[in-house]
Amino acid sequence: MIVRSTDIHGLKKHVTGKVRDVYELADSLLLVATDRLSAFDVVLPGGIPDKGRVLTQLSLFWFDMTKDIVQNHVITADVDEIIKRLRFEGVPNAASYREMLEGRSMLGVKAEPVPIECVVRGYLAGSAWAEYRELVASGDGATVNLHGVVLPPNLIESDKLPEPVFTPATKATTGHDENVSADKAREMVGKELVDELERLSLEIYRKASNYAASRGIIISDTKFEFGIRDGKVILIDELLTPDSSRFWAADDYVPGRSQASFDKQFVRDYLLALDWDKTYPGPELPPDIVEKTSEKYREAYRRITGQDLPR
Repeated sequence: MIVRSTDIHGLKKHVTGKVRDVYELADSLLLVATDRLSAFDVVLPGGIPDKGRVLTQLSLFWFDMTKDIVQNHVITADVDEIIKRLRFEGVPNAASYREMLEGRSMLGVKAEPVPIECVVRGYLAGSAWAEYRELVASGDGATVNLHGVVLPPNLIESDKLPEPVFTPATKATTGHDENVSADKAREMVGKELVDELERLSLEIYRKASNYAASRGIIISDTKFEFGIRDGKVILIDELLTPDSSRFWAADDYVPGRSQASFDKQFVRDYLLALDWDKTYPGPELPPDIVEKTSEKYREAYRRITGQDLPR
């Protein structure tokens, strides 16, 4: 089934994001990853089959792999346990939500979100590549200072960086997040905290990148969400999914051009060919674009975990 929206009677909806619906329970949060898809900051009509399940199951895979580095917010993703918790919360006919919740939901602890996105880049792509080109064109040709990160001036699109770099961003409630320097982030939320976030982000990225490389996947860049729980930093939200990361096939990687990625690239390419002004409501997607996008999400899960997405 495609789950585009959720409504659990008797629970307070804490947040409705572009993809996730988050419900507030007495001592935890219920996160449900829907099959909604946004492009150019517009949530499109319809949905992508299995997208929410891929996001949840892949996040759980990475949360388990990185728990030796930093604690995460996951309490359980067992649907039986989630149904029990809903009954405890007084949700009428809690079992009736089983099919909707299966494989795409998890209970997480409550935490105070840190108001910056923790972005790590191992390759020069996306917005960083666009900003880098502008800086090269306007600079003196010696070095390029990209939000506090000093880079050589002769890099090309999709080049591997000398070392992974931490390039945080401010969280935007609407529109795009804004890249900032680590020093600016330290001014915003404190030096000690950002130093810890940088250390954790780079350590997680390196571990995940090394593993992904063994599966034939390059993690070009990714973003992490952290929260504060009982005075300690924990990982929250999602982790290393096609929505939060840029995954490339290692056997198709060629520096000097954009790379095919395991995400909604088919949708972006289709939309760019339309006469659409990138405002709501977006256009309906044709069945072949929906299926190709769905398969890319499933392929990301399959390549990284070595298993098919659980049915």
